[in-house]
Amino acid sequence: MGEKGPDVEPDKRAVRRRFLAARTALTPADVTKAASAFAERAGELPELAHARTVAAYVSMGGEPGTLPLLDALRARGVRVLLPVLLDDNDLDWGEYTGPDSLTTVQHGGKMALLEPAGERLGPQAVTTADVVLLPGVAVDARGMRLGRGGGSYDRVLARLERAGARPALVVLLYDTEVVPRVPVEPHDRPVHAVVTPSGVRRFRA
Repeated sequence: MGEKGPDVEPDKRAVRRRFLAARTALTPADVTKAASAFAERAGELPELAHARTVAAYVSMGGEPGTLPLLDALRARGVRVLLPVLLDDNDLDWGEYTGPDSLTTVQHGGKMALLEPAGERLGPQAVTTADVVLLPGVAVDARGMRLGRGGGSYDRVLARLERAGARPALVVLLYDTEVVPRVPVEPHDRPVHAVVTPSGVRRFRA
């Protein structure tokens, strides 16, 4: 699936840099306003509206804001799992029980991340989710997601496939990050839907 060859990964890096640069131009007020819209629009997605367990993440910087959505899910009684970055870039998981359950963790020279402070549930915990919210920087008309480049969610998607788990895969993006086409590699997998501040778009993943 997708284009092959040595130029794909450099293409990904160039496209990724372009979208990330646009995010740095957003003001805190822009990010906060969009975060409220994400929480409202996400309710339009039946998979999220009826989910019992959602694997999500805590947004950082100019990323589409997730905290209002996490709190809205919890208010409905949804179990929310958040990632814990491991030394090998794989992900463990913990439960989100509110803003006070988060702690700031510095991972070497990387950006400090907000992670759940409670019990570690193991990398396999993600296989119990009805919906997995994936971070990304763009998605195209085929539902192909351009990730942040760390490879952590490639491992998550491979783990779901090995386990035979079939959660809905959803990415949160700004409207300008839904594009006609992004560069992909054979291991990339499409998502089922994208949520933007203006609404929901579904794909035939």
